[in-house]
Amino acid sequence: MFEVTVEDAFDFRSTEYAELFASSAATAFQHPIWLAQLYEKIVRQGGATPLVIVVRARVSGKLAMILPLVRRRYTLLRVVEFADMRVSDYVSPVADEETFARILADSRTVAAIRKLLRPYDLLRIGKLADRSLAMERLFGIDKRDSMGMSAYSSKLEPTFAGWREHRLDQSYRKELDKKSRQLNRMGEARFECVGGPDAIRTTFDALKLYRGKRFDGSNGPADLLQVPSYFDFYLAVANEGCGGFARTYAFWMNGRPIAGALGLEHRGSLLVILGGFDEAGYRKQSIGSLMFEQIARDCIERGDHHLDFTIGDEPYKRIFGGRPSPMWQIYRAGSPLGYAAHLTVEKLPAAKAFARRVREAAHGKKAKPAPVMVPPAPDEATESS
Repeated sequence: MFEVTVEDAFDFRSTEYAELFASSAATAFQHPIWLAQLYEKIVRQGGATPLVIVVRARVSGKLAMILPLVRRRYTLLRVVEFADMRVSDYVSPVADEETFARILADSRTVAAIRKLLRPYDLLRIGKLADRSLAMERLFGIDKRDSMGMSAYSSKLEPTFAGWREHRLDQSYRKELDKKSRQLNRMGEARFECVGGPDAIRTTFDALKLYRGKRFDGSNGPADLLQVPSYFDFYLAVANEGCGGFARTYAFWMNGRPIAGALGLEHRGSLLVILGGFDEAGYRKQSIGSLMFEQIARDCIERGDHHLDFTIGDEPYKRIFGGRPSPMWQIYRAGSPLGYAAHLTVEKLPAAKAFARRVREAAHGKKAKPAPVMVPPAPDEATESS
């Protein structure tokens, strides 16, 4: 019924993939632009090897499903992961529900997919949304495990005034109104959805500066925008997706960006994945909150239905009406070493600290030597927004 191959140079910008994605149950993080730029800018430069599993109808050759994966080595450990690379908040096979069910029912196809995954010590995939396709069944995994964190989405109302009334506390609405008046007294404040490569680059340079100060690695993961390959990736997504898939927002003060954000549009939702602001100059004016409020206004004016703050339990998401949805992970050991590595990350108290040392070593920071390097836990591998 199906033919399964590995096509590590698969063209995610091709017409056949665009058609598959459009009809699939996949997320914004499997969009053609996102995956094309991720494999080009990050995967090959990040110590990973592409593993793109392609399923086609045997008779017609029509594309049926894509599994965008990678192979990675952590010293002795061979790991198969989703093509996440710490930038994707939701993962999913790229297929529609009906086709995915037919693939699961075809034992030969399932066996072929599992064979192409090998060899590995550990198959590990996190960031599965609550209602995502049952990827665990494809890999012969009994159940999902909780990631211990949620994703948050705020339902948008037909009008901005209605959204504020239903999603924001009355006292907080008054507080934001006061902060907005303060900001406007400080100079020429202007919010916009940025267009054009020069303005986008100016916004991203500001984001890099602000996020570098806020996420310096002293209390959690260091900011990925400080890594050239990641900066180039986000900037490329913003430019290629401008006017459609990607929206770059900026708050300007007298012509200088004091806050910015990157969002991805997908089926009536805007997923906010990157944000930063001038904390030293405008924290008292709650510039970050004012920016999110204006992003919600822009989304409502465009006809969007949800503002998705994606994965992570930061308190501000609830303040803006975000409702939690659990996130899941799956794993399968392919060797005793893989089983031991999984237990190390999941069970030992020092596992997360150790995983952080591994990540810092990958970015050129000094780390203590270790006899066996294990992959970071999925929650430690999530970029802060």
